[in-house]
Amino acid sequence: MEEPPRYKFGPYKIDAREVFHATPLSYAMVNLRPLLPGHVLVCPKREVKRFADLSSDETGDLWVIAKEVGAKLEQYHKASSITFAIQAGQTVAHVHIHVIPRKKGDFEKNDEIYDAIEVKEKEMKEKLDLDVERKDRSMEEMAHEATEYRALFF
Repeated sequence: MEEPPRYKFGPYKIDAREVFHATPLSYAMVNLRPLLPGHVLVCPKREVKRFADLSSDETGDLWVIAKEVGAKLEQYHKASSITFAIQAGQTVAHVHIHVIPRKKGDFEKNDEIYDAIEVKEKEMKEKLDLDVERKDRSMEEMAHEATEYRALFF
């Protein structure tokens, strides 16, 4: 029996059931604590802390995957737009792009989403235990969501 691929996100081991799309250089995974429905992360497979340290091939692949994932999730969630926010070494020592399907009025002020991302990232660093409203999702919940998203790519 073939062993499932291994994924890491900074110091965290990512279960293959959380990953719904991958290329030789990048992968997309569901989010433990999404800000909005469809909020996912796109990461290079190689653990890289700083965006400038990605190779040209990794950089291109990361953004192509983010674009493809964004387009599919925007349609799937009947969103009106997508927010892309890149994080590189600020909280998790692994470059990643937040891909977030957006709907009119999901945040009172459109750019408040960036503050929410920053808060979420800080919470991840502080062992994910400070947020009262957004709880960690179960592996079953995340695996189910990843299975739904995986079907969008085949």
